Order: sequence, then C-alpha cells, then structure tokens
Amino acid sequence: MKEIVLQTQSHSQKLRAAVFEQGDLMDVFEEEGASSHLVGNIYRGRVENVLPGMQAAFVDIGLDKNAFLYVGDAVPSRFEEDEKVDQAAHVRIEHVLKPRQELLVQVIKEPVGTKGARISVNLTLPGRYVVLLPQVSYIGVSRKIQDNNERTRLRDLADLAKPEGMGVIIRTLAEGIDGDEIAEDIAQLVEIWNALQPKIPHVSVPGLVHKDVDLVSRLVRDWIDQDVEKITVDQDEVALILRKALKEIEHPAAKQIFVVTGEDLFARYGVDDEIRKTLRSKVWLKSGGYLVIQQTEALIVIDVNTGKYVGQRSLEETVVHTNLEAAREIARQLRLRNLGGIIIIDFIDMTSTEDQQKVIEALETACARDKTKSQVLGLTQLGLVEMTRKKVGQTLAIRYTSPCPTCDGSGRV
Repeated sequence: MKEIVLQTQSHSQKLRAAVFEQGDLMDVFEEEGASSHLVGNIYRGRVENVLPGMQAAFVDIGLDKNAFLYVGDAVPSRFEEDEKVDQAAHVRIEHVLKPRQELLVQVIKEPVGTKGARISVNLTLPGRYVVLLPQVSYIGVSRKIQDNNERTRLRDLADLAKPEGMGVIIRTLAEGIDGDEIAEDIAQLVEIWNALQPKIPHVSVPGLVHKDVDLVSRLVRDWIDQDVEKITVDQDEVALILRKALKEIEHPAAKQIFVVTGEDLFARYGVDDEIRKTLRSKVWLKSGGYLVIQQTEALIVIDVNTGKYVGQRSLEETVVHTNLEAAREIARQLRLRNLGGIIIIDFIDMTSTEDQQKVIEALETACARDKTKSQVLGLTQLGLVEMTRKKVGQTLAIRYTSPCPTCDGSGRV
C-alpha cells in the first residue's frame, strides 16, 4: 500500500509532501514559493563564458548563479538503437558556442551549494504517460517496462500518435494504458509546445519562457501511480484539485482523498521525527544492527554492522539476516535522503557466494521500486558492493541543514 500526505502552509506559501510505502516513509518533497523548483523550466539565456579546458560554458538565465552547460548538453541529442549518444567525444564546446550567444535552454539539475543549475539545449515536456521530445524524431520506452510485447505495443501506439518530426519517451506509468490515453497525453504536450512558439521571441534575455507545474500537479503526474490507495491533505481546496485531476485519469484514489484540517499532518504521521533521524549518520535496523552513512565530495560510503543483534543459530545466519535487512533499508535511505552518484556499501563479510548473491538481489529488488534510476554493479575485489544512483535535486541534508560556522561542518571540536 502506498499513501501520500500533503501539508500546505499558506502563511509561508510552502507545500510539503510525504510518500509512505507499507507504512514506511520513502520520499519527502517541499516547494516554497514560485521559484523553489527549477527542473523542467525553460529559459532564454545568454552565454557568459566558454571554457575549452572544461568543455563547458556558463550561461546567464536570470538566476543568482550562472547555469552550467556541458558540451554534451550543448548540441541536439542523437539516438542509436534506443540509446542516447554522448556528443562530448565528437564536438568541442568552442565550435558550438561563443560569448553573448543567445540560447533556449532547460534546467535538468537543481543548483546545489556553490554550483549553479545544470542546463541543456535538448528540451523535453513531461506528461503522465510520455515525455515529449519536440526537437527530435525518436521513440523510446522506459527500461522498467520489461515485457517485450508491451514495449512493442506502446512503441506502436506512440508512433501513431506523435507528430512528424517530434519524439516521445514512454514512461513506466504507461504500462497497460490504452492508446487513447497515450494519444491524449501526447496531444496535450504538443499543444503546450505549440503555444510556446509565438511567446519565445518576446521573452527578454535572460528570462523564463515556460515553468514546470507546481508540486500538487507533479505529484499527480509523477508519483500517484496505481499503488497509491490513500491521500491525506489539510485543505479542502487542495482536495478538490486532486479529486478533479484524478477523476480525469480515472484513478481509484480520487475516492480516497481525506481532509484533516487544523492539524500538523507531518507531526501526526511522524514525518519530521523521521527526517531528524535520517539526518544522522547512524541508522538503526529493527533487528538491532545498524548502518553508518557518510557522504563525501566523491562518493557515498555505507557500512553495515550487526550492532546489538546476536542471532540465534549460527554466525553465517546472523550475518546474512543483518545484510538482507540492511539492503532493504539502504534502498529506503537513498530515496529518503535523495543521495546520488557513486555509492560504496561495506556489507558484513560473507564467505558463501550464494549468500552474497542473495544480498545483492535483495538490494536490486528494493532499488527497483525507486523512480530515480539506479544500478547495482556488484562486488569489487575487496568485497565491497558498488552501485550508482542518478543525482536529482537537492539532498535532504542540504534542504534541512547548513554547515556549522564553528567547526566548518566537520562535526568535531
């Protein structure tokens, strides 16, 4: 069962959403004011600096910091056999861009710390079932849809519905959806794109051309899948918006929206307490074992320990039980903390290859429920598990904490 709790704070224009799966908190989202969410926004920008040594450019799009444009994102996308081709090996940034050049770009990564937003010239418009690629003729299907017959069916439906010269990527939510709904989703996105065209020349440089939808609409588009059975909100107006949106897509959760007014929903559901726990480096497992999660500039390191858990029959059984529980909790912590990049996990040593494979498979299964792309690469020669998770937005720590001015964030005196 999946449940979503949406809390609004009208005095601060802040929206907060929490996603629960089987009673466990998995994701937390916030949006404060109109400018807090940038990914998906389209801007007219001006190139400020071209850096051949970095094969990148800095572009003024009207934000506090100039946005970063990597050479691979500075040229139109090219696809071969369902794979996006990295353009960086074939193109040099100084041959593509020059200072003061004007560009139409889209934010693909939020600014983090001292780094500005990352942008691309390859524009996309996400819908519920597809992502429209208005500048390239291509059809792709989410890798999470593994049934070959279903992939072929969806590809054929998209081919019939998409305009000539445009492309689409079929999202995971489209699995099992009929052709009319997919065609309608594509048509709505094409309509948005066509409406933007006459607007673009009249937007000042730098300036905002198109803003992605608000948090409530993004929840409907990206997070309310068929597993969502209950939604709790604290305002009648929000409930009306959600009911209308979910009725339009015939989602059963439209009848399972509950309003609880005059109460702090995040306190009631223990969300803030769970966030405080998550901000610590040590995470206790239900068995008595624990994880230690530490983030560095280069990668994230996770250590697994038996802690208070002593098992019952044998050391091997104790180790495997702890590692299996840790694998499931690691996947949850990565989502909740929104950690991305290279991740190294030091599970408790296992002598049996069969046990090692069992733990890796448990980690893969738990990560498969994550909407953010991740990949478990297996064991290194030192017995460490390597994996990656795509960096999307700011981590929970950046959103809720700041470095200590006394110890400069080291945490030691």
